[in-house]
Amino acid sequence: MTAVCAVLFALITWQVLVRGPLLTPDQELSRALVHTLPDAVTERLADLGNVEVAVPVLVLAVAYAVRRGRRLAALAAGLAMALVPALIVPLKEWTARPGPLEPWAAGYYPSGHTATALTAYTAAALLLAPHTRRRWPLPAAAALTALTAAGLVVRGFHWPLDVLASLLMCTPLLLGVRWAAGRGARRGSG
Repeated sequence: MTAVCAVLFALITWQVLVRGPLLTPDQELSRALVHTLPDAVTERLADLGNVEVAVPVLVLAVAYAVRRGRRLAALAAGLAMALVPALIVPLKEWTARPGPLEPWAAGYYPSGHTATALTAYTAAALLLAPHTRRRWPLPAAAALTALTAAGLVVRGFHWPLDVLASLLMCTPLLLGVRWAAGRGARRGSG
């Protein structure tokens, strides 16, 4: 899975850098979606990926995991979240992709809001899942991430490929969190 994500991420990044043919359907899809919902709605959805919104959810889940003795999982989740800006910021500067509604601006690839939402909500879900009877944490994380991504694209803050690239980039980080969470859960049940 990590290799597939890396190859697809590299392909998309290459297309963004060389302004390749993959950008044509990306732009067409963006044009078809932008402003199909009220801006007031899509802005609120996009805000789910704000650091001020998503990271406190993860911080609470990390504190809960530490309290439950799942320090390795908590550390992995915190490390994954710390890696998001360390990866996103240089990529935004390197690619300098203009925005859908702001062609004079740069730094839209990959989507930091999508990366933040996916990493914070999914890592929190992975930390909480072993302690819940129902399986709501992961579907809730997926829904929050999907709503964030939809808000970003439909509002015109990001191209669809910006969002997809962030999902591909952060999936390996979350596989590491899942591994650590599973390791701690097995240790605790043994």
